[in-house]
Amino acid sequence: MASFVDRVIVHATGGNGGHGCVSVKREKFKPLGGPDGGNGGDGGSVILRVDGQSTTLLGFHHAPHQKAPNGEPGKGDMRHGFKGQDLVLSVPAGTVVKDREGNVLADLLGEGSEYVLAAGGMGGRGNAALASPKRKAPGFALLGTPGEEQEVELELKSIADVALVGFPSAGKSSLIAAMSAARPKIADYPFTTLVPNLGVVQAGDTRFTVADVPGLIPGASEGKGLGLEFLRHVERCAALAHVIDCATLEPGRDPLSDLDALEAELAHYALAIQDEDPAAVPLTERPRLVVLNKVDVPEARELADFIRPELEERGYPVFEISTASHEGLRELGFAMAQLVAQAREQEERRGEEQRTVTVLHPEPTRRRRGRDRQEFMITREDRAEEPLYHVRGEKPERWVLQTDFNNDEAVGYLADRFAKLGIEDELFRIGAKPGNAVLIGPEENGVVFDWEPTMVGGAELLGGPRGTDLRMEETSRPTRREKREQFYDRMDAKSEARAELEQERRAGIWTESVDSARDRRRPSETKETHDSE
Repeated sequence: MASFVDRVIVHATGGNGGHGCVSVKREKFKPLGGPDGGNGGDGGSVILRVDGQSTTLLGFHHAPHQKAPNGEPGKGDMRHGFKGQDLVLSVPAGTVVKDREGNVLADLLGEGSEYVLAAGGMGGRGNAALASPKRKAPGFALLGTPGEEQEVELELKSIADVALVGFPSAGKSSLIAAMSAARPKIADYPFTTLVPNLGVVQAGDTRFTVADVPGLIPGASEGKGLGLEFLRHVERCAALAHVIDCATLEPGRDPLSDLDALEAELAHYALAIQDEDPAAVPLTERPRLVVLNKVDVPEARELADFIRPELEERGYPVFEISTASHEGLRELGFAMAQLVAQAREQEERRGEEQRTVTVLHPEPTRRRRGRDRQEFMITREDRAEEPLYHVRGEKPERWVLQTDFNNDEAVGYLADRFAKLGIEDELFRIGAKPGNAVLIGPEENGVVFDWEPTMVGGAELLGGPRGTDLRMEETSRPTRREKREQFYDRMDAKSEARAELEQERRAGIWTESVDSARDRRRPSETKETHDSE
C-alpha cells in the first residue's frame, strides 16, 4: 500500500443551497396573516487549507470524491434554513492546485493558506423576503442553486532549502541520515529511495531543510528508471547538491560523466517547467555544490583528489565527505547554510522591492447601475436556419436556476427581473422578433424558450390567485381577419352538413328533404305574421 502520494485527482462538489419556503401565517381570527416563509441556507464549500501536520496527499488517493453538506430548506413562521458546514481539507505546504488542462489555480505555501475548491450554492429566498408594497403576498419562493463542481489535480512540491541530486546508490539517503534526524531507508541496491525524504540540519545559527529525492539515471527524461517523476520536489529549493559516488564499480561511469548526465537531465526538466512560473529562478541557474562521497575508500579518495581541480575549474564548490566516518560533513553543512542564507536575503530584498513599488491608480469611476452595467451578453447563433439568441451572464443564469417553472407567478417574476436588467431592450436592439428562441445559460443545462416581448413588468398590479400570473394565460383578442375566416369556416361547415342530409334523404333515410321542409315552413310563418298584424 502506498504511504506517500504527491499527485492526485480530486473531484470536489459544493453543497446545494436550500430552497426558500412558501408559507402564509395563519392564526385564530387571522386566517391570512401575511407571508412568513423563511429563506433557505447556503450550501457548504469545499476548502483546501495548509496544515502543518499533513505531509502527503494519501488521504485523497483513497477518497478522491469530496462533497460539502447541503443547506437546509426554509420553513414557515420565518424559520430560515441552516447553512451547510464548510468541508475543510488539510493539505501539506507546497501543494499546487491545477485544472485538468494543467493551468495553475493556486499555490498553497504558508501554513493557514486557503483555496476555495468548490463554492457552495446560494440559498433561495422565501416568500416573506420577496414581499413588497406592490406584491404583498407572493405565492412562490426562489429555489436554491446547486453547488459548484470542479475536478482538479493536486501536486505536492516539497518546500526544502537544499536538494540532494545524484545517481541511485550514490549515498544521498546516508548523507541526509548523517546530517539530520531523518531516517530514510538505506540498502545496497539501486532505487532504495522511492519517495522524497526531508531532514532538518542545524549549522551554527542557520537551520535549513534538505530534501533527498529518488536517484536519476541517464535517459530519465525519456522515462527510464523512475523518470523525472520526483524532480518537482527540487523546484522550490534554493541550492542543489550533486552527490557523486567516487567508489562505484560500474563500467563506463566516472564522477565527471555522472555530473554531466545529472546536469543534462535537470536541463530537460527545467525546459519542461519553464512556463509554470516565469518569475522563478531557472533550475539550471541555481547555486550548486558537488559532493564527492565515500572517500573513506582509498581508491575513492585518490579519484576525488584527481578530479577535484577540474571540477573547481568549472566553478563548482567541491566537498569530499564520507557518510560512514562523517568526514567533511561539518564543512559541507556550513557551506549549505551560507547558500541558504544568501537565498533568503535575496528573497527578502525581492519582497521589499515589491512592497515599495509605486502603483498608479486611475481616477475612481462612478459605478454604473441598472441597464448601463454590462451584466449580461447576448450573441446571435443560427440553428437549423433559425436564429437563436444566447444570453450569458452571472445574474441571468443564477435567476434561471432559482426559478420554479411549475409556478406561473415565479415565471412572471423572472420575466420582470429580465426586463429590469435590460434583456428585453437588448433583444429589441439586436433585431430579435417575437417567437425567436432564446437560450439562457450554457448549452448543456440552459433554458430555452420562445421570446414574447409582451412579457413586461407589472405582475404585482394584476389580480389573481397566489401562484398564478394572468400574463401566462391566453388572453389575446382575434383580429378582423381571423374573425372573417372563422365566419366563413362556420358557413362552409353548415353547407356541408345540409348537403350531407340531402344525400341521406335521397337514399331513403329521410322522407322529406331539408329544402322542402324549409319552403313549407316559410308560407306558414308568413301567414302567422299577417294574422298577428
